Amino acid sequence: MNEQELIQGLRKGDELAFKYLVDNYQDRVYNTAIGIVQNAEDAEDVAQEVFIQVYRSIHNFKGESKLSTWLYRIATTRALDLLRSRKSKKRFGLLQRLFGEGNEPLFELPDFNHPGIALDRKENAAKLFKAIGQLPENQKIAFTLHKVEDLSYQEISEVMKTSVPAVESLMHRAKQNLRKMLEKENS
Repeated sequence: MNEQELIQGLRKGDELAFKYLVDNYQDRVYNTAIGIVQNAEDAEDVAQEVFIQVYRSIHNFKGESKLSTWLYRIATTRALDLLRSRKSKKRFGLLQRLFGEGNEPLFELPDFNHPGIALDRKENAAKLFKAIGQLPENQKIAFTLHKVEDLSYQEISEVMKTSVPAVESLMHRAKQNLRKMLEKENS
């Protein structure tokens, strides 16, 4: 099913189209949410809200961007709304994947207490997640979309409704801030 067929099916209320949407986008939406809210239960709630919102407002989707861009935008907005409403920026939780250079998973963390993960990796991952949680909102969003969801700077600029140079700047500052926080943590 191509994107246009999917959108038309969703607009008609086709259950198969909605199932296709959820099956193909739920991991991306969840990973985006968890990168921001850093708590598994909250990320699941955000993901459910995203798909409910898509179902209810697909008729408002103008097609000026890709459907995935629209989904990332909704997921980001919902996740930030949750953080704001709970004032819970200190919480961090589970992150399914965080990509390094070459798109190789650095961490596959179903749980910090997972016996298959070496203690030092768990500690390093916990420090990294805590540091990500302390980033300013826009830096956290840009970093999460790039490193967790592997979006290009162009795609991030569309999701965040900003310019590519602004995204580059956010990523640069996020990396600098993370480096400082992690160096401080390890000293």
